[in-house]
Amino acid sequence: MGSVIPLKKSANSAYLDLKNLLNGKIESVEKLITLKLQSHVSLIKKMSDYHLTSGGKRLRALLTMGSAKLGGYSEGNRDINLAACVELIHSATLLHDDVIDESKVRRGNKTPNSIWGNQSSILVGDYLLSRCFEMMVEDGDLEILKLLSSTSSKIAQGEVLQLQYKGEADLLEENYIKIINLKTAALFGAASRVGACITNLDDKKKDSLESYGKNLGLAFQIADDALDYFSKEKIFGKEIGKDFYEGKVTLPIIITFQKANSVERSFLTNIFKKDERYKEDFEKVLELVKKYKVIEATFKRAEYFVNVSSDALGIFENSVEKTVLQNLTDFSLNRSY
Repeated sequence: MGSVIPLKKSANSAYLDLKNLLNGKIESVEKLITLKLQSHVSLIKKMSDYHLTSGGKRLRALLTMGSAKLGGYSEGNRDINLAACVELIHSATLLHDDVIDESKVRRGNKTPNSIWGNQSSILVGDYLLSRCFEMMVEDGDLEILKLLSSTSSKIAQGEVLQLQYKGEADLLEENYIKIINLKTAALFGAASRVGACITNLDDKKKDSLESYGKNLGLAFQIADDALDYFSKEKIFGKEIGKDFYEGKVTLPIIITFQKANSVERSFLTNIFKKDERYKEDFEKVLELVKKYKVIEATFKRAEYFVNVSSDALGIFENSVEKTVLQNLTDFSLNRSY
């Protein structure tokens, strides 16, 4: 199958442009996280070091600092400190996710839970969250503390909601959007709003930046879910078909179910009710996905959120920062890493 959306040269470069715009600040975030996660408990140090050096784009941290720069922030380290907080929340949720999903591989590496066990992964995830909240208290901004605390709660609710609907091939699209809004988009939106809070922008601009991040997160997750049924290589460190084998019903399956005939719907229902799914099951589902041009339809949904995300920044005056952040919306669909 060919590429659904033409890969623009600006798509992947937009991510690098954002990193370059921040003049190496992401390296400062990495150093701060490493410093804050120091522990006399050797297992905590081993696991946190392994987890944090196993890859990742640090996109949420970049959104925090990019949004702050758009708002005019130029002096001080609050953007670095709070970007680290956002990243720690994300890292903690990944540790917990891998336990829930019984994942063995993430970003091309063995997951911490597959090496050290589920109990250790849960506890180290909790440790990351606790360190994050200590840093937020040190920052002293009650608005940001409330925002990130609320976001952590939303992520947990999204996880539970996904678990509640696991194996339901007839999942409604609106419930899927609700799940990814909580699990993924909430932290993207919060990351961008934190940047606005640092620079004391007015409420309209704070709301605009949160909308930008949230819709970027929705597009990012939908595209990621599409790749589970589309990509022919192990990219993003994600095993192809991972969601399928775990019984997660994502947008490609929802659209397939919508377009399928009664026999095919019955097949999908039975497949997702099974305790385990196999390669031959996946191949049959891929045939339906191709038959109904599901990947094209899935990316079309993602494009809608990309456009909303880009338009949300219309309230800001034209600038290099605005252009870079708007270009980043293409990255969510066209990224190659």
